[in-house]
Amino acid sequence: MLIRPALRTDIGTITRIYNHYVLTSHVTFDTAACSEEERGFWFDSFDGERYQCWVAESDSVLAGYACSQALKAKAAYQTSVEVSIYLARDQGGQGLGRALYQALLPALADKDLHRAYALVSQPNEASMRLHESFGFKPVSRLSDVGRKFDRYWDVVWLELAL
Repeated sequence: MLIRPALRTDIGTITRIYNHYVLTSHVTFDTAACSEEERGFWFDSFDGERYQCWVAESDSVLAGYACSQALKAKAAYQTSVEVSIYLARDQGGQGLGRALYQALLPALADKDLHRAYALVSQPNEASMRLHESFGFKPVSRLSDVGRKFDRYWDVVWLELAL
């Protein structure tokens, strides 16, 4: 397994991984698939400092990614980031999420960041266990906050001091 910073050439695979979740699950509240062009604009937000994207390669195939992004657009939030992980549909349970966070979280340590937040739609026990194993603590639960697939979903906010 190789963990490395994402490259612009990874956008196609990153888009396919993400769109799988958009179309089949409640783990993201996007409801329409993204184009590679849209994900290119998303990719441009990564500055290699506070906002980073890392990928995992397994047998030379991009198998997942983790990123830190702006929590909110307002200036006072700039020392907080939202982090997330998405794995290719057949790559769960192999330690890739853990390996990605083992690269991403330390890379944020000296970037003038105060907190990292993960927003985990429920139910999602695997994601909750992963985040809690890194020290994330639940700080809030928003009930029925997102509607997808004709159902309402809760979201738990988890917080990690950086």
